[in-house]
Amino acid sequence: MSIAIERETHKKVIVPPIKIQGIKTKLVPFIIETVTWNQEGRWIEPFLGSGVVAFNIAPQRALLTDKNQHIIRLYQDIQSDRINSRVVRQFLEFHGAQLSKEGKEYYLEMRQKFNENADPLYFLFLNRSDFNGMIRFNKSGGFNVPFCQKPDRFSKAYTTKICNQIEAVASVMRDKDWEFKAAPWQETIIRAQRGDYIYIDPPYIGRDTSYVGEWPESEAIELARLAHETPADVCLSMWKENKFRRNEHLFDYWSDFVWHERDHFYHFGAKESNRHAMTEVLATNP
Repeated sequence: MSIAIERETHKKVIVPPIKIQGIKTKLVPFIIETVTWNQEGRWIEPFLGSGVVAFNIAPQRALLTDKNQHIIRLYQDIQSDRINSRVVRQFLEFHGAQLSKEGKEYYLEMRQKFNENADPLYFLFLNRSDFNGMIRFNKSGGFNVPFCQKPDRFSKAYTTKICNQIEAVASVMRDKDWEFKAAPWQETIIRAQRGDYIYIDPPYIGRDTSYVGEWPESEAIELARLAHETPADVCLSMWKENKFRRNEHLFDYWSDFVWHERDHFYHFGAKESNRHAMTEVLATNP
């Protein structure tokens, strides 16, 4: 069965439990409309991020990788049922109550513990109570995003929302052949074979500062080269332009791909003035 057939019945977008700036939730219908794939091979993502595209494409077979080992560990644990909605509810209710009492100091205590134990439940707690849903690490690998300044963050309704998101992604993964792996993106693309489909959502060159480590132009150029050489089908998700500037890298290295365009809004920070229309491109190999 092809995605082209499944898209006709695809309605409600599944929102994953991980918050990431620039998440593609609102672009999911556009992506599903654009991708045509017979699902003979594996759905491959070398930059998994929140996983929102994979969870909504819901392929039978998938290779899902990211440089961020904490995202991968969380989804591995959900896949194995070590983490489920019951476990998450107990964890968030307990630590959410402590956060409500102690505020910022308790958040910083949880952040310190996470930097020592790397427990996926602590990662989830921080991701849903830090500033603006950011995921950022210092040069030593320590999570360093500040508190959102909302001690009552984990209300009953908010906790239930997160638990429902956990259950939703667990349900999608159930009975599927999905491999989650912390791996360099180069390794993932090289593993692709004919019949596979690679969805590439890299850090946005010239705009993204939240990637784990730097994203230099040299890597963006290498990504374009490998994407052109792979025997698999490819879909690149990338910004094209806004009223302030144009993504010259896209024009220089991806102009031979077929471009599908859609205007989209990203909202960075608390100010409405930071909300600007951006033309997004899904570039598919011919």
